[in-house]
Amino acid sequence: MFRLVKENTKIALGAIRSQLLRTVITVFIIAIGIWALVGILSVVSALKNTILEDFASMGASTFSIAQYDYSAQMTKTKSNSKPNPIITYAEAKAFKDNYDFPSAATSISFDAASNIEVKHESQKTDPEIRIIGSDENYFSNSGLKLASGRSFTDFDISNNSYVCVVGSDFAKGLFKNVSPIGKTLSVRGTKFTVIGILKEKGSTFGNNEDLRVFIPLPIARSIFSQPNINYEIKVSIREEMLLNQGIDQATVVMRNIRKIPPIHQNNFGIERSDDLIKTLLSQVSMLSISAWLIGVITILGSSIALMNIMLVSVTERTREIGIRKSLGAKRSTIAWQFFTETLVIGQLGGLLGTILGIATGYGISTVINFAFTIPWVAIIAAFITTFVVAIISGSYPAIKASRLDPVEALRYE
Repeated sequence: MFRLVKENTKIALGAIRSQLLRTVITVFIIAIGIWALVGILSVVSALKNTILEDFASMGASTFSIAQYDYSAQMTKTKSNSKPNPIITYAEAKAFKDNYDFPSAATSISFDAASNIEVKHESQKTDPEIRIIGSDENYFSNSGLKLASGRSFTDFDISNNSYVCVVGSDFAKGLFKNVSPIGKTLSVRGTKFTVIGILKEKGSTFGNNEDLRVFIPLPIARSIFSQPNINYEIKVSIREEMLLNQGIDQATVVMRNIRKIPPIHQNNFGIERSDDLIKTLLSQVSMLSISAWLIGVITILGSSIALMNIMLVSVTERTREIGIRKSLGAKRSTIAWQFFTETLVIGQLGGLLGTILGIATGYGISTVINFAFTIPWVAIIAAFITTFVVAIISGSYPAIKASRLDPVEALRYE
């Protein structure tokens, strides 16, 4: 039995080699569908990994108070409510002073400026640096880790110390692979001593997180004194089981600060870190569903093309089939030959499409700085899909070939 299967397989492979151009075209037709499926799923998987890495470091027991709840806005299709007022420094400071929930740490920060040029002695950066004003709790509440040095202390904030913490790119760029610790940076003419350097984070949604300079909040407010600065409040609670209670108390405190009547809704947003992750992942899931739909439609077209080509092959080799059957070949033998051809072509197309899809996903992920990982689910799905396509597309041509009458087949011209 094994020898018969082996012999039939050799005959099928020989037939494939004899029609090399047709085989190559058919393989590419199938590969395009798998390429689309694996490529899109690879990018979606990389996006998902990036989201998880960026937010996991913050922990599940943190929340922020901002002008809007951005995770709710992402899922909202229409809103007739009036715009929320910005969070002023007075409100943020009042919240930090009055929020006394147990084991909670509160931080205040704001984006002071972007596209800023920073200098060190005679060297200067490109105008692409972000300046962030923050306090002593900001780094721990934001999940930022230090590669060396230290972060701000309460003494630095209360005494207006001219110190700063920089992103990891400064060690490779402005300071020429020399530790920035203890060096001096000039930001808009004001000199700061570098006391810490952050671990590398890469880019998040196109923003380079390693080109940031953090300076104490009071000094940032004096240097960057533009009107209508919008502050952000972040709160970390050590006991995760107390998070909901902490959010409830924070809501009460903020409503009191803004003097919101009981019948009115909040005019600020409270956003849990885990809620934002869930919202973003739900958006990514929609992309995955879209990728599957695109891939299935493309693969459906590929299966139709494969079946058509195999039917043409049966018609062209009618005389060959007649000769083989007249020499004693069974119907199962003929069917297995054509089915093997379809299976081999389908798997070659799946392999080529998978390689192209992974290469495409890796290339796109590298360009936009996503955390790429090999999408094993997509790869397994691709091979299962090509196997199913081969079975569906090859069954009818194989059965048709096996049912040909040998006498009529020998007469065929």
